[in-house]
Amino acid sequence: MLPILWAAARTYAPYITLPVAVVVGAVGYHLEKLIRGTPQQTVEEQSILEKREERVLQEAAGCDPTQVISLKERLEFKPKAVLYGNRQEKN
Repeated sequence: MLPILWAAARTYAPYITLPVAVVVGAVGYHLEKLIRGTPQQTVEEQSILEKREERVLQEAAGCDPTQVISLKERLEFKPKAVLYGNRQEKN
């Protein structure tokens, strides 16, 4: 009789384990909720993107938008390519 039970358990294992797992999970969830208590509502903080946007707006408010760096000045700070390391620079 025992080999028949083992064969049946092997055959129907997925149908047996799923309801057992659901029951164990539900009991564990409610037990943990009972032990820990209800979570306190936390104040939602601003996202990183919102903080960045506010910081950029504050920085932009303190300067004159007509005074910008020219494109030539920006290109002077462009890093040189690694492949040009062995070339002699023109003076």
